[in-house]
Amino acid sequence: MPRAGLICLLIYTLLLVVSQVASNKKIGPWVQPTEGEPWPMPTIKDIFDRDFQIHPDRFDFQITNENCDILEKAIRKYKDILMNDYIIAEKLIKHKKDLQQDETNDFENIQYINQIQIHVNNPCEMQPHINMNETYDLIIPNIDDHETAILICNSVWGALRGLETFSQLIVPTSNGLIIRMQRIRDFPKLPHRGLLIDTGRHFIPVQDILLTLDGMSYNKLNVLHWHIVDDNSFPYLNSEYPELAKKGAFHPLLVYTPKDMKMIVEYARLLGIRVIPEFDSPGHTESWGLSYPELLSTCYNDEGQPNGKRGPVDPTKSVFYNFATDLFLQSKIIFKDRYFHIGGDEVPYDCWKSNPKITKFMKKRNITGRYEKLEELHHKKLMNALKDDIIPIVWQEVFDRVKKLYRNTVVQIWTGDWRKEIAAVTNAGYPAILSTCYYLNYIAQGGDWIKFYECDPLDFPESFVGQKKLVMGGEACMWTEFVDQTNIHSRMWPRASAVAERLWSVNFDNIENAASRLEEHACRMNRRGIPAQPPNGPGFCIT
Repeated sequence: MPRAGLICLLIYTLLLVVSQVASNKKIGPWVQPTEGEPWPMPTIKDIFDRDFQIHPDRFDFQITNENCDILEKAIRKYKDILMNDYIIAEKLIKHKKDLQQDETNDFENIQYINQIQIHVNNPCEMQPHINMNETYDLIIPNIDDHETAILICNSVWGALRGLETFSQLIVPTSNGLIIRMQRIRDFPKLPHRGLLIDTGRHFIPVQDILLTLDGMSYNKLNVLHWHIVDDNSFPYLNSEYPELAKKGAFHPLLVYTPKDMKMIVEYARLLGIRVIPEFDSPGHTESWGLSYPELLSTCYNDEGQPNGKRGPVDPTKSVFYNFATDLFLQSKIIFKDRYFHIGGDEVPYDCWKSNPKITKFMKKRNITGRYEKLEELHHKKLMNALKDDIIPIVWQEVFDRVKKLYRNTVVQIWTGDWRKEIAAVTNAGYPAILSTCYYLNYIAQGGDWIKFYECDPLDFPESFVGQKKLVMGGEACMWTEFVDQTNIHSRMWPRASAVAERLWSVNFDNIENAASRLEEHACRMNRRGIPAQPPNGPGFCIT
């Protein structure tokens, strides 16, 4: 067959295949969204075949016991969300009338719920913490008063989670806002449910960090792990060491001032979200050396002369540890949480190997060529300097190489066989956080949220009873080598929602049901200003 004829035949065959595949695709949405199903899935939910209406003009949030600024600001937020949902319902009502359809309202004789009573049993805690009580009970409506829903919780943090669930049960329809009769008792499976953002590879504006916190609250995530600096830039502006940001930031405008950081931490507090900063070392510190080169190791060429480059922190000198201790303790004025991430991953050895002073130091200590021992020395020095002021979190390499860590050190697992690693960490008696299977920066065509959803941090064999209690939770990680403010939200959501449900929900939903609920939830987030990407293929969202 002539070459041109063969090409034509191949093209024709390909078109037939594509046509056949297209003909097999479902017309309309690939996944039909649910209506009024909360995300993450509650622990216990009893639903009944009776609907009620809600109208924002006649609906009230009533505090019946303990009150504080956290609760009052949450109520203002959910009033706005309720009004926005009603605006969407009005669009649907208008569309129904414009089509000159039957204008009868199927729900016109259905009773209204006119208030939710919020009963917090204990005085408000002012700062979220690892042991905060997020349990709540939601009764819609009250058995004795069908005009009232009831939210009962022991802490203000449970009130925040319960209000979020209540807001998700309300459905905008062409007949108004509808909510189904139900009873919910809910609490999280794991206490540490985090999201890491990286502002060292790309600067993420403050408003986008605040929007990220909003998204976290809609998914009941409660820890923002802020990887604030890295090799590429040092945007953290410290008043005592302004040169770090002056020389280390991408641009003088691209820094986080103390005012910015206080705003972020306060915004997070009101949402029941902890903010844990990370200052990685001994690697990932090149931006530090732009202003304070003496903190880092000097690299040498083959002739034994300095080559003008800097490597990781030099553990043979004390200057870094005095400096870092002062810097970290100053940051605690802004970052209130007891936990503090000190990094420890991906330490390159080449510069250490080239440095004659370091090799001489190692020879004297009888550790020649054992650079993991140099890493161990760094972490011991840093932890000893900080041990009375923080509870350290480290990346897993620190555990792998140091083995005996400062008591209560938390190990964050991110690479390799995570089941084997988390079993080893907890078997050694250390708390663990899982991130290995929650890397949001790894993207794939299609609904790749499923791989996150199916990864359970408790899915590993125990060596002793209670070992799994050392698993604090997990963190979705948004590393930003190829992410900035233009794509961070759509790449993050609703994929991080899958992680959120896995960390919150005691029960597993099947993938088909979860897909329908996530379809609704992604639309819900878009209605609230979070540009979440489509999770499941062709579909729609009225905003």
